[in-house]
Amino acid sequence: MKQSILLVLVLLQGCSGQVPDGLGLHDGQLAPCPQSPNCVGSEYPQHDSHIEALRFDDTPADAWRRLQRTVREDGGRIEQQTETYLWATWRSRLFRFVDDVEFRLEPEQKRIEVRSASRLGHWDLGVNRDRVERLRDAFQRP
Repeated sequence: MKQSILLVLVLLQGCSGQVPDGLGLHDGQLAPCPQSPNCVGSEYPQHDSHIEALRFDDTPADAWRRLQRTVREDGGRIEQQTETYLWATWRSRLFRFVDDVEFRLEPEQKRIEVRSASRLGHWDLGVNRDRVERLRDAFQRP
């Protein structure tokens, strides 16, 4: 019995999934979410997966640095970043599932677009929406 449980846990460790092909900017925007309820994004307000972008009042450079700090403090790992794009990953504690979170800076509009999606599964139990709201709260604090 213990061996079976151990085997299941080892197999689930590998459930991080492969890096999705659709990451990055597409015609200057983050990709739309799929139809499955395991993704939220701010770029497409007509979708059920819509969530508000992050807003800021300070300089775009200060907001971008604050976002990077907020991501790290929340447990995200920054995988790629430029002056206007950031991709980070989060791993779930128990099964080590990976979620990909992307941000796109809109300096003139003083907002940061966001997309958070699970690599595996159909439904995420609201984890991605909760993560973005948690990041929003932390980002708004000085």
